Amino acid sequence: MAAARYHGIELDIHDFAAEPGEASPSPASLARWLNDQGAVAKGMRIRWRYLVKMNNSPPIVLMFRDGSAALMVRADAGRGIVWLRDPLSDEGEAPVAVDELRLSQVWTGDILLVKARRGESEADAPFNLAWFARIVLREKQSLRDILIASMVLSILTIVPALIVMQVVNRVVAYRSMSTLVSMIGLVVILSFYEILLTYARRELMLVMSTRIDTRMSLHTFARLLALPLEFYEREQTGRVLGRYMAIYKVRDFLTGRLMTTALDMFTLLVILPLLFYMSATLAWMTLASAGLIGLIVVLFLPPMAKVIGRTIEAEMARGSVLYETVAGIRTVKTLALEPTRKERWDEVTADVVRWKLASGRMGNWPATLVMPMDMFINRGIILVGAYLALESPGGMAAGGLMAFMMLGGRVAAPLVNLAKLLEDINEVSASLGEAGAVLNQPTETKALTTGMRPVIKGALSFQAVNFTYPGGAVRALDDVTFDVPAGTMLGLVGRSGSGKSTVTRLLQGVSRGYSGYLRLDGVELREINLTHLRRNFGVVLQDNFLFRGTIRDNITAGRPGLTIDDVVRAARLAGAEEFVERMPAGYDTWIEEGSTNISGGQRQRLAIARAVICDPKLMILDEATSALDPESEALVNANLQRIGKGRTMVIVSHRLSSLVDCDQICVMDRGRVVDIAPHAVLLERCDIYRTLWMQQNRHQNAGTDPGPTSMLAEGE
Repeated sequence: MAAARYHGIELDIHDFAAEPGEASPSPASLARWLNDQGAVAKGMRIRWRYLVKMNNSPPIVLMFRDGSAALMVRADAGRGIVWLRDPLSDEGEAPVAVDELRLSQVWTGDILLVKARRGESEADAPFNLAWFARIVLREKQSLRDILIASMVLSILTIVPALIVMQVVNRVVAYRSMSTLVSMIGLVVILSFYEILLTYARRELMLVMSTRIDTRMSLHTFARLLALPLEFYEREQTGRVLGRYMAIYKVRDFLTGRLMTTALDMFTLLVILPLLFYMSATLAWMTLASAGLIGLIVVLFLPPMAKVIGRTIEAEMARGSVLYETVAGIRTVKTLALEPTRKERWDEVTADVVRWKLASGRMGNWPATLVMPMDMFINRGIILVGAYLALESPGGMAAGGLMAFMMLGGRVAAPLVNLAKLLEDINEVSASLGEAGAVLNQPTETKALTTGMRPVIKGALSFQAVNFTYPGGAVRALDDVTFDVPAGTMLGLVGRSGSGKSTVTRLLQGVSRGYSGYLRLDGVELREINLTHLRRNFGVVLQDNFLFRGTIRDNITAGRPGLTIDDVVRAARLAGAEEFVERMPAGYDTWIEEGSTNISGGQRQRLAIARAVICDPKLMILDEATSALDPESEALVNANLQRIGKGRTMVIVSHRLSSLVDCDQICVMDRGRVVDIAPHAVLLERCDIYRTLWMQQNRHQNAGTDPGPTSMLAEGE
C-alpha cells in the first residue's frame, strides 16, 4: 500500500484475498491484486548484487520470510548498503541502513515492483485485430524459435525431392548400390533431424497457443466483469454469451490457419527458386494455376461474407433460445411450456440450417471451379514436362520431372491456403464485430480502480438529484433532496415506479449519470472508488442469487479470506444459524444450482449473512422480505433491529408494517420526495402514506371505521 501510495494510488488492504493455500501473500498474488486495482506490478526474484544497484528506483517492496515486508527507499552499491523503511510506519520516519549479511537472514530474494499505469493497457484497449496482434507479439521468444525451426524445415523439405531425383537418375539408371547406400544414410540422418525439429516446433506452438489463450481469456473475462450492470440489464444474456464466445474463432484463426499459412510461405520462398532453376516453363505454369485458384477464391469473398454473417447471427439466436430455456426450465416445466419452447427451437434451428446450407452451397462453387487448376498442378504438369523432355533431348530427365512434381505440389498448397485465408478473414471479421459489440462497451474500469477511499460512516445527502434512465422520456428521480445522518434506519415507500429502487441503484453506483449532488459522509459519490464503495455496502435484494457451492463459500463470497468464526457470527446475526446447524453437513452443506434444496426464507437469510459478514456501514434491503412467508418475514424483521445497530440502513418495502420501527420513512411519488418523517408523524400529515397504510391495514378497520375505507374505495 505504501509503494502504491507513492504513485498516487490509494488501496484498501481489506480488498486483498490471498490465494488458497498461501500462508502469507506471495509476490505473484500481490501483483495480480495490484494490477486489478489500477496499478502496474510485477513480482520477481533478484540477487543482492542487482538489488544494491537499483538506487534510482521508486520504493521497492522486499518480501521477508516471516510474511512481512519492507520498502527499499535507497541503495548505495559502493558501500553495499540499502535503506529500508517499515511500510506501516510514518513516512517521516528515518529509514534503516542494512547490509547484505543482515538482509540475507530475513529476505526471501523476492521483490515487488509497483508503478502507476500510464496510457492504455491491454485490459482497457479497444478489442480489435490490433489487440489480438499485441497479445500474440508478446510471445516474441517463442515466435523467434518457431521461425528458425520453420526455416530449417523449409530447407529440409526440398531434400526428399532431390533424393528421388538422384535415385531415379543415378541409382536406378546406373544400378549403383554404393550410391543407394549413401542415399539411405543421408535419408536416415535428415529424417531424424526433421522429426526432431517438427516435434520441437509443435511443442513451441502448443505452449505459445496455450499462453495466448490464457492471457486472452483473462483479459476478456475481466472486461466482461468490468461492464456496468445497465448493459446486462438491457442485453439478452444468451446473445451476450454468443458474442463473447466469438473471440475463440478469432483465437483459432490467429494461432491456427494464419500461423500455418505464414509458416508455409517460408517453404514457398525456398522451393520457388529451385523450381525455376529446374524448369522455368513448368514453374510459371504452376504459379499461373495457383494464381487462378486464388483469383476464384477472392471473387467469391463478398457473397461469402454476407452469407457467413447471416449464419453467425442465426447461430447466436439459437444459442440465446437454448440459454433462455435452460435458465427458465422451472417455469417451462411448471407451466407446461415444452411445446411452445420446442416450436421456438424448431424455428431458430430451421433458420440456422437454411443459412448453413446457403453457406455450403456458396462455398461449393469456388471449390468446384478450382478443381481443373488443381488437377493440372497434380496431373497435367507431369504430362507437359514429359512432352518438353521428348521435344528437347537435353531437357529434364525422369528423376528431375518427378522431383518437380513433388515440389510443385508444395508450391501450390501455400498459395491456395493464402487465398483461402482471405475467405477465413470474412468469418473472423464478423466474429470480431460480434465480440466487439460486447467487449468494446464502456466499462467501469476507471471507476473501479481510481477515486477516493474515505472511511465510510453512512451519512447520506441528496441535493436536487435528477436521473433519467437511458432511452427514458420521464425522470425516474425529480429534484430529490433529503439528508440522513449516519446510523439511521431509513425506509423508502411509495407506489410502484415512484423511484425507490432508483435511489438504491444510485447509492450502489450502478447508475452514475445523475445530476445534482449525492454525498456519502460529505464526499460526492462519483468521486469515491467504486470497488471501495461497494465493499462497504451490504445489499440484499428481493431475489438473491446464491452460487453453486457450500453455504460457507456463499457467505464468504465477497471475503474469501474470512474464517469459520466470521461465518458463524454473520449467520447468527442474520438468523440463519438455527437452520444451518440442523443441516447434515452444517456450513459445508452444498447448495445446488438455483438454490433448489433450500427454501426462499433460508436463501434470504443466507443473503443477509453474506451482506453483513464484512461489517458494512451502510446496508440496502430492496424488497428483501416481500417474497417471504409470514414466519420467515417476521424472523428477518426481528433481526433488522439487531443488524442495524451501528450502521445506516436503507430499506425499500411495500409492506409498511416492516418499516414502523424505522427512524425515518421517506415517502416517494413519481420520482419526487413527498415527505420524510417517522411513522407516527407521517400518519398525521402525509396523505399518500396514510392512504397506503389504510389500504394495507383495511382488515383491522373494517368493523370499526367504515368511513375511511369507503372513501379510499372511492378514491381508488
